[in-house]
Amino acid sequence: MGEKILVTGGAGFIGSHLVDALLAAGHEVRILDALEPQVHGDLRARGEVPDYLNPAAELILGDIRNPEVVQRALSGIDVLFHEAALVGVGQSMYEIARYTDVNASGAAVVLQAVANLPQRPRKMIVASSMSIYGEGAYVCPAHGRVFPRLRETAQLQQRDWEMRCPVSGCGERCAAIPTDEEKPLYPTSVYAVNKRDHEEMFLAVGRAYDVPTVALRYFNVYGTRQALSNPYTGVAAIFSGRLLNGKPPVIFEDGGQSRDFTHVSDIVQANLLVMEKAEADFGVFNVGTSRALTIYHVAQALIQHLGLSIEPEVVEKFRAGDIRHCFADTSRLAALGYQPKLRFEDGVAELVEWVRRQTAEDRFEMAREELKGRGLTL
Repeated sequence: MGEKILVTGGAGFIGSHLVDALLAAGHEVRILDALEPQVHGDLRARGEVPDYLNPAAELILGDIRNPEVVQRALSGIDVLFHEAALVGVGQSMYEIARYTDVNASGAAVVLQAVANLPQRPRKMIVASSMSIYGEGAYVCPAHGRVFPRLRETAQLQQRDWEMRCPVSGCGERCAAIPTDEEKPLYPTSVYAVNKRDHEEMFLAVGRAYDVPTVALRYFNVYGTRQALSNPYTGVAAIFSGRLLNGKPPVIFEDGGQSRDFTHVSDIVQANLLVMEKAEADFGVFNVGTSRALTIYHVAQALIQHLGLSIEPEVVEKFRAGDIRHCFADTSRLAALGYQPKLRFEDGVAELVEWVRRQTAEDRFEMAREELKGRGLTL
């Protein structure tokens, strides 16, 4: 028998895919979403919803900072998936108050409502992010496993991009290794701090009120329905939006920085898995592929699949807070049965076919100038 499930942010990229999967599994799904204009354009102003939104789900239009709306959305709910958040590392560094208000305060309102319920959900799953790690894990040839923080500005100004050992007096170049959940958290942006707050707040409240809670640290998610006109969304979507407008993807540093690109279907797989597994309760789990791809490789794959003759623009500049390498060790989640299904080279074909059918406003230059004007790129 299906359960009653609330997905905050359920009209967004990841949330809408999760909603589809939950409905397909026989659950009754409610969505709470504000239809943020930066993601959804003027849909709410026009009284419309995204065309991909599943009509079988109940939609409550509202802000997660509104206690009355949140209380109504949580009424009778068995499972809560908290996906709602403002997304954007760069933008979070100059819209600090707005990001913290929506993300941290919004999560607090949701948790306050949970605490006030006469009958609380049986489980809560919160979307966290790999951004809370800051840099990933590394190995120094002299000192073994190390956990460096940000690279020094003086090093980056010399276009020396790779991570060097943080042990005093060493400075040897380090090799990136998979990042596991025990790595110390060094968030390097306001967005990352918000996401760390998300998981810690949910886990703390869950334990206090005996509501089993799970935090999932998503690595770089890509797939259909990602907002192509949002210049602060995932890099695959940003590159796609540029290419749709006949412009080259802009790559900071030398393009050799690497990330773990995870198809949205594997993110959904992880959410459904931990919803059912009692062994996951009160745990934190990486959700990725355990495979590092360079940003340059991602740009080239998109260009190739779109059949374009555009070369990426490698600017040899860096942004405040950017990291060099981070990819997931997923062994903890794999022990519960998780196995990523799609390699980027396979998943990108689906993304590109969807991109071809979209109209995207390229707002990347606006975002780049905003960062530059505030001294956040060098």
